[in-house]
Amino acid sequence: MSTPVLETENLVKVYGSGESRFDALKGLTFEIHDGESLAIVGKSGSGKSTLMHLLALLDAPTAGVVALHGRPVSQLKTKEVSRLRNETFGFVFQQFFLNAHQSVLENVTLPLKISGWSKADRERRGLEVLTQLEMDDKAENKAKDLSGGQKQRVCIARALVNSPAVIFADEPTGNLDSATSEIVEDILFGLHRDHGITLVVVTHDDDLAARCSRRLIMQDGMIVSEEHGVLVDHHVDSTLGTETDTDDDTFDPSQLGLEDQDEIDGADQAEQSEGGRA
Repeated sequence: MSTPVLETENLVKVYGSGESRFDALKGLTFEIHDGESLAIVGKSGSGKSTLMHLLALLDAPTAGVVALHGRPVSQLKTKEVSRLRNETFGFVFQQFFLNAHQSVLENVTLPLKISGWSKADRERRGLEVLTQLEMDDKAENKAKDLSGGQKQRVCIARALVNSPAVIFADEPTGNLDSATSEIVEDILFGLHRDHGITLVVVTHDDDLAARCSRRLIMQDGMIVSEEHGVLVDHHVDSTLGTETDTDDDTFDPSQLGLEDQDEIDGADQAEQSEGGRA
């Protein structure tokens, strides 16, 4: 059996106290192995998105342990957690979280900018992943000018740019039509298959979950069942459709594993202080 890249022990998340207390997660213990595809499935309010945020180190548990490569995250300092999150994880979300007025290339290379890469190196790497996703011809376009399917490809490119060990995809096709959804799914599972990236998908879509090798079924903050085996495996043409775009595309640095806008501003200032060296 492969080595666990992530594991939890008696994971608990509680919001509020007293009469307003809400137990979002109730003592979850499980492992995610290197190179597997895992779906966390449940209805709204089941706790699946809360669980993903804890696994992705975007939030801290009330009690219990999240361990990355066998090391409990609680033993790490905040800056170390941020560094590991940026280096280890990639994120694909339903709402895209692109900066509408920046170029596609600027959006894709943001994680590298935070990591201190030079402009030349991050643009080279950004173009590599955009080419891989057949989006290099849109590198200089503003994000606001893209279709929904194109925006999700940009999000996948941004998730790939730091060569992550794990990609978290939270309802990645929720804002797309059915044809474009299949294209995006095929890209994600192709990356998992061809590059050995661990894929963690959070969804209420049974068809999407069926493409994963393992499924954790959640209800009321608990894992109520576990299923194994790919139930649906198909390949579709990767040509982009002409789906209608959505308006819900507000840039939120925290969703990308960045602490806040100050972290982005700090990277800007550091780059400027280099006097244009690239």
